[in-house]
Amino acid sequence: MPRIQAPTLAEHRRQQMQAILDGAKAILAETGKAPSLAAVGARVGLARSSVYQYFSSSDELLEAVVADLFPSWGRFVGDRVSAESEPGHRIWAYICANVDLFVGSEQAVANALARVVDPSVLLEPMQRFHAELQEPLIEALVAHGESHPREVAGIIDSVILQACRSLGAEHSDDEHSDDEEPRETGTDSAPAPAPAADPKIAAVREEILAMIRRLLGGYLGLVPGSAPDPGNSWSPQRDR
Repeated sequence: MPRIQAPTLAEHRRQQMQAILDGAKAILAETGKAPSLAAVGARVGLARSSVYQYFSSSDELLEAVVADLFPSWGRFVGDRVSAESEPGHRIWAYICANVDLFVGSEQAVANALARVVDPSVLLEPMQRFHAELQEPLIEALVAHGESHPREVAGIIDSVILQACRSLGAEHSDDEHSDDEEPRETGTDSAPAPAPAADPKIAAVREEILAMIRRLLGGYLGLVPGSAPDPGNSWSPQRDR
């Protein structure tokens, strides 16, 4: 066993577990295929026997990746929304966070999981994820004065999804194969991506957000100014 650098054995095991999950996600994003335990161990600097202390098979590892992935997305979106105080800013933060998930590398992980994991394994976590993810949006819509918040939340999610599909936000899957069509994960919304790190990704992101602004700008009162989302030059009009 590698030398323990965490303060406790339990923390050491938690860190190793997370490293294994992150390694598996990285391989999924890069290859679009289910990683072997040996490959994951090599990725994170652990012997295969050490990985087997945490997972008995690749299928068990993939189930753990699913269990880790969706909550991390939910936290990412929730943190972005809760960082804003005004309802319009919270709705726009929700939109920006979801677009970031689509253009980020973890969308490629989700696409790969949709190919290699039994649908029954994905169904329940995805349904729970969708329900939990919409709650901060619904709360913001209520505060915004919307009389049909759940219905409008569904429309906003549909706008995000269609804009991302139409403008090729799920580009990362194309890196795996020139012949294979990306498979949808079933999510309506995508740890935290860095959209501005790659100029091409940043351009796709801004194009998607520009389209959504044209559709929802009047409803949210979007105006040029200091935005709640980094790299974005528009934000909802603040109360005066």
